[in-house]
Amino acid sequence: MLCVIYKSTKLEQTYLFVKTRDDFSTVPEPLMLTFGTPTLVTLTNLATKEKLAFADLEKVKTNLNGQGYYLQLPPPPEDLLKEHKANMDEQNQTKQGE
Repeated sequence: MLCVIYKSTKLEQTYLFVKTRDDFSTVPEPLMLTFGTPTLVTLTNLATKEKLAFADLEKVKTNLNGQGYYLQLPPPPEDLLKEHKANMDEQNQTKQGE
């Protein structure tokens, strides 16, 4: 299964996977407006892949076959403050248990 991957010109780390180069007919118009002008990244054969860098390979294949496209959004931002608080709580609990 061949797949073409484009990156968004408007949204960082956002990628659109479609079956055919420059064919966005299966992508909803509101999504295309938000996505901006697609910039070609690569053409790949999903049949020969064991995994993708940041997307679930089976989910990509399912979406391409079902709706004709797959949208890869950026990972959620790290909440360093939340991590720090969790580490502090853990350290406090360890100290109280001594």
